[in-house]
Amino acid sequence: MEAVAKLKNVPMSARKMRLQADVVRGKGVDEALNILKFSKREGAIWLEKLLLSAIANWENKNDLAFSADDHDLYIKTLFVDSGSSLKRFRPAPHGRAHRIRKRFNHVTLIVENKIAIESDQLEVAQEA
Repeated sequence: MEAVAKLKNVPMSARKMRLQADVVRGKGVDEALNILKFSKREGAIWLEKLLLSAIANWENKNDLAFSADDHDLYIKTLFVDSGSSLKRFRPAPHGRAHRIRKRFNHVTLIVENKIAIESDQLEVAQEA
């Protein structure tokens, strides 16, 4: 069973957010939360909130019958896409203007429990 959480229009560039996303992709939820909690980068704050939301979504999807602590949740998919950008102009020497781009990004995170994957593989093996 998997759950999805999305974060849109985060006011930082996708390149900076991907640095943190690459660190926690594929890790267990507990390990990822510890990494993000003690990271100094701004992207870690956003990703930590998103990961907590994905865990809550997983619990709600299972009608609170299962706790996330009991199951071996891990980050199945985590990707960062660039969003829109605000364009501003700053005065430059000799009457010119330089463009300033204030970039945004969108983050999608999917968590899944490893127990569901193993049971699905067993069902496929039994059918064959």
